[in-house]
Parts: sequence; structure tokens; C-alpha cells
Amino acid sequence: MPFFSQASVSTAAGDQVRQENLALAEGLKRQEAGLLDQLIVRYQHRLLRYLLYLTGSREMAEDLFQEVWMRVLVRGAQFNGKARFETWLFAIARNLVIDHRRKRTLASLEELMEGTGGDERPLPLEIAGIEPSSFDHAANLEDRERIAAALIGLEAIYREVMVLRFYEDMSLEEIATVTRTPLSTIKSRLYRGMAILKPRLERLQLRPVGAV
Repeated sequence: MPFFSQASVSTAAGDQVRQENLALAEGLKRQEAGLLDQLIVRYQHRLLRYLLYLTGSREMAEDLFQEVWMRVLVRGAQFNGKARFETWLFAIARNLVIDHRRKRTLASLEELMEGTGGDERPLPLEIAGIEPSSFDHAANLEDRERIAAALIGLEAIYREVMVLRFYEDMSLEEIATVTRTPLSTIKSRLYRGMAILKPRLERLQLRPVGAV
């Protein structure tokens, strides 16, 4: 029986992902029939959850959800396959949220939680049950609902990083790409977000996010 090292398996998996991304890039460029529908089915739950956490409004998230896929349809040729598709997709979603907020005189996503007053309100706890992520599988339903509520209480710049890291399993480098933020800043936001969240979860008798 042949022996494969963990490194060789990881390299093979990485090569497969890159090939899939390149194939997807070609499909989007050619506007292959049915490809957009396949992508919507595959990513709809994750994308909607991300938009819900960013906007704090289900109605706004659902409206922007439609706009995101319109952007994918129109600008699909811009995806070159060098990064994962979800990294590109979430960057589009984030930019749309910022554009929407700018129309309401807010300058950037970082201002979402600054001086918004009544706009900061708990989301429906069903947000945590849109579709199980690897994070969700590690917690029961009650815990997921409490964690979702605790995350909503974080400032947007920390909440976004926490959601991308622990719900979407993105690397810090990918988060930096999505947010167009220096890697050092992403690390700082993640550390700060966990520091804020930890005592809240301990009060709820839950393990801190990311704990083993």
C-alpha cells in the first residue's frame, strides 16, 4: 500500500482547488448556461449569513443578496481563478454593503456601528441556523443561538473578521483580501474581537470561539 505524506496530500488537494477555480473562471468568462444557478445553490446560505451579520437587517441582506449575484453575472470575467471563488464573492458583497451605507452618508463599513443608534439591534437568531458550518457542528443549537447573539453585540469591524474566520473557515490572508485590509490589522481585529467576546461567552457558560 503506497504511503502518502500529509504534505503531499495537502499539495494534491491544493492543486485540485486551483484547477477547479481556473475552470470556474473560464466558465464565468464564457457565461456557461446553468453555472450561475449552480453557484447560487452552493453559496447562497453562506452569502446570506455574511450579509446578515454585516447589515443587521434581513430585508437589506436579501436585497443585497440579489445584487451580489447580478454583479457576478455581469462581472464574472473579472474572476481569474487565482483565489478561491468565495473570496471574490464575499469581496463583492462587502463592497455592495459599503456602497449602500455610503448612500446613507456613512463613509465605510468601519462606521456601521458608530452612531447608528437604533440600527444596532439583535438579528433573528435563525441566522445561526441558515446552514451548518464546521463551527456550527461543534456546538448545539442553543449554544449557536447564544453565540450568534453575542456576535451581534460586537462592533462591525470585529464581527466581520470573526464570522469570516470561524463561520466561513477563511484564512487570515483570505480575510485580508476580502476586506482589503493589511494582514496585521486583521490579526489585531481577530485578537481584539475574541478578547471582547470571551467574557460574554463565559457569562453564558460557553467556550470561547475557537477554543479546543
